[in-house]
Amino acid sequence: MTAPALLIGAPRSGAGKTTLSVGIIAALSRRGRHVRALKCGPDYIDSAFHAAACGTECANIDSWAMSSGHMAAILRSTAAGVDILIVESAMGLFDGVAGNRGRSGAAADIAIRFGIPVVLAIDIAGQAQSAGAVARGFASFDPGLEVAGAILNGVASERHLRMASEGLETAGIERLGWLPREERFAFPDRHLGLVQARERHDLAGKIEALADRIADTVDLDRVEALARPPLEGGGFDAVDRFATCAVDPPGQRIALAEDDAFSFFYTHMAAEWHRRGAEIVRFSPLADEPPPGDCDCCWLPGGYPELHAGKIAAARRFLEGLAAFAETRPVHGECGGYMVLGRTLEDADGEVHEMAGLMGHRTSFRDRKLHLGYRRAITRRDCVLGRAGTAVRGHEFHYATLIDEGTDEAFLEVFDGEGRELGSGGGRRGNATGTFFHAIARET
Repeated sequence: MTAPALLIGAPRSGAGKTTLSVGIIAALSRRGRHVRALKCGPDYIDSAFHAAACGTECANIDSWAMSSGHMAAILRSTAAGVDILIVESAMGLFDGVAGNRGRSGAAADIAIRFGIPVVLAIDIAGQAQSAGAVARGFASFDPGLEVAGAILNGVASERHLRMASEGLETAGIERLGWLPREERFAFPDRHLGLVQARERHDLAGKIEALADRIADTVDLDRVEALARPPLEGGGFDAVDRFATCAVDPPGQRIALAEDDAFSFFYTHMAAEWHRRGAEIVRFSPLADEPPPGDCDCCWLPGGYPELHAGKIAAARRFLEGLAAFAETRPVHGECGGYMVLGRTLEDADGEVHEMAGLMGHRTSFRDRKLHLGYRRAITRRDCVLGRAGTAVRGHEFHYATLIDEGTDEAFLEVFDGEGRELGSGGGRRGNATGTFFHAIARET
């Protein structure tokens, strides 16, 4: 494990972590560096922007859902043969599940466990010298954390930059660079986060412009110098035992839906399934493609089916092929995939669309309600997530609601990140299973 790493963190969400991470990845790549990236936490969307910037897939690493050995395995495989590894935090640097110090899901857990230096992205809109106090507070909050420097985002003028830089100097925090307050350096978002990278036809040009700016305003020599290889003691002694903590492959040839409506699938899951000899065959429901008939399992991941409900309802080859597939083989839907397996989906305008009808529930996106948090699920019976009694860690993140739960058998017992029982979850009918729960890893 030799590749040096840096973690880009921030005091809060929306401070510009992804913008800075993508810009630094692209700018370093221009220098001829082989750069790879990781995303802390369960977010699918930011990872795709990192992948676009470095030209290869970006995995997630999560201190609540994964064991130390599992995280170390991902760090080791990602950093193999590269020059530098950029790790992006989720939310605020210390934000995670209460009462789970060291395994809270916070990016700080990972930085401390593996000794990765942190660069703070501080949005200075509405403040100036106070940026120094914020940085100093983060640097002293946990003595195990190393804050190597800060990059100021949202700079409005030379005077604004000078005042904020004075605050960092007073706090003893090195300023590594800055970005101006310009909309063209921010990625647009929607209800689940950023608009997906795969939907941004202008993304290459956007990344090029961002790399130009980063090269001008960030000290990339210093950024490279501050990176450090992760500590071997952080979990690398457990890699061999825990490298297989991803959910077992549900078949040897897995039909995986993938397009703008179905895109939330973890890189580490696919890598583990491949490592264990399974083959993933991708198909597009939006292109009216049915799951390939030579597969032995079909997986519908989450995404944005609520934005494409009319097109999905009209995709007869897909829906009929899915029904035929489910007669003899397992079909599983996560979150958005679960919505499509139900009877109907109501979109934001109140229009009701017929879905696959493989399960009896109905979902709605009209009256949006946020459901967000880590989840621990235990399987009631043998299913695609494991044998009966298997504990799986993951998360929920959706705005859709169940307006009719149907009468299907529940197949999970669900708990929140702090261990509180949430009751039964998901549903099973014949070979079809589905749940709003996104699986990340088997519990160890």
